[in-house]
Amino acid sequence: MADKLRITQIRSTIGRPAKHARIVRSLGIKKMHQTVEHKNDPVILGQVKKVSHLLKVEEV
Repeated sequence: MADKLRITQIRSTIGRPAKHARIVRSLGIKKMHQTVEHKNDPVILGQVKKVSHLLKVEEV
């Protein structure tokens, strides 16, 4: 398993529950098509799983 994850927002949070927008924001993503890198740990994986329909995730 990879050490880091590269996470990119590919869909908007408009029209989604407010909780989804808060999760995306807590990942450090502020706008569409922005990419962030995080360590591959259970907390991040849980957040990504909740909003996986809005994100593209790659192992680095």
